[in-house]
This record gives sequence, C-alpha cells and structure tokens, in this order.
Amino acid sequence: MPTDPFVPPDPSARPRQQQNLPPGVALPPASDWRSARPGDLGPAQPEGALLGRPGPNVGFAYTLAQRAKDRLRLGPFEHAHDATAVIAEIAGKRAASFGRAPTIGDVDFAVALLGYDGTASEPFVKTRTAAVYESGHDYRRRRAVVDAVPDELLRLRPAQAASEIEAWRASMAAPAVSG
Repeated sequence: MPTDPFVPPDPSARPRQQQNLPPGVALPPASDWRSARPGDLGPAQPEGALLGRPGPNVGFAYTLAQRAKDRLRLGPFEHAHDATAVIAEIAGKRAASFGRAPTIGDVDFAVALLGYDGTASEPFVKTRTAAVYESGHDYRRRRAVVDAVPDELLRLRPAQAASEIEAWRASMAAPAVSG
C-alpha cells in the first residue's frame, strides 16, 4: 500500500513543519475567531418559529423512531409515518437540550408524551390526530407540534414528568374541547 510522502514512517518522528522552520522560530499560537463576515452567526444560536433545535446527530432520532414504530398505539385516522416524524423531532429536541445525540430514552419520552404508548385520553387522541395529521410531509405542521412542547417539560426525568405530561396534554386538548 503506498504511503503519502508527508506521513513519516516512524510514528515518533517530529512534525514536518517544525523541521522546515529556521532555528529559534516557533509557530505562533492560534488566534481567536470573531464573527465579522456578514453571513456569520454570532455566538448564540438563532431561535424562533421553524428554526428547530440544532444538536449533535439529531437525525439519528429518525432511525430510533423507526425502530419504535411497531409498538405505537395509533388512533383512528393516524398514520405511523406522521407519528414517527413528530416523535423523532421531539426526541431530537430533547437530546439537543441536553447537548447530546438522541437515545432510545428520548424516543420513549416522546412516545409517552404524545400518548402513543396507550395512556392518552380520548379527547387528547382527537387533538393529537388533528395536530399530527400529514406532519410527516409538512414541516410547518411538524414544527408547530414540536414547538408546542416546552423545554422545561423535555428536561424532566420520565418518572417526574407524568403529572406535567398530563397538564400539557390538557392544555393541548383544551382548544379542541371548547371549539
């Protein structure tokens, strides 16, 4: 196998750039970076409608949601494609709030939050069905459901979140009951 001529054969060899510098001259330390160009983002991530929640490897939540698809308890007129898309987005948002990649625990939390584990009441299932309908193909609908979940709720442990989940479900179902 040919070896790149810039790779020394001995792993303990000194880097090439040090050998090419004149005696007594060292590389300067790296300078700090500042956002000075027009397209650069500042130190904070932009927030707002339809911007999502960036985090490390949040797309892996879609793979995990597909693995959980068989245990979802869908209501009438619900499709697994729409449910897994919303579950993956909520799991990604939860993982990003902790600054890590999604795990199956995040997907399980999203399943429990949306009541796809069979714990949802009939009024919430109707509200969920209307909110999640076609969200697998419609980014705005999906983001509307995900953005309705408060960060404080996502950061709770599953055992602590049971009463908070019920309160969130009631707030989501309230407009459908009164309307």
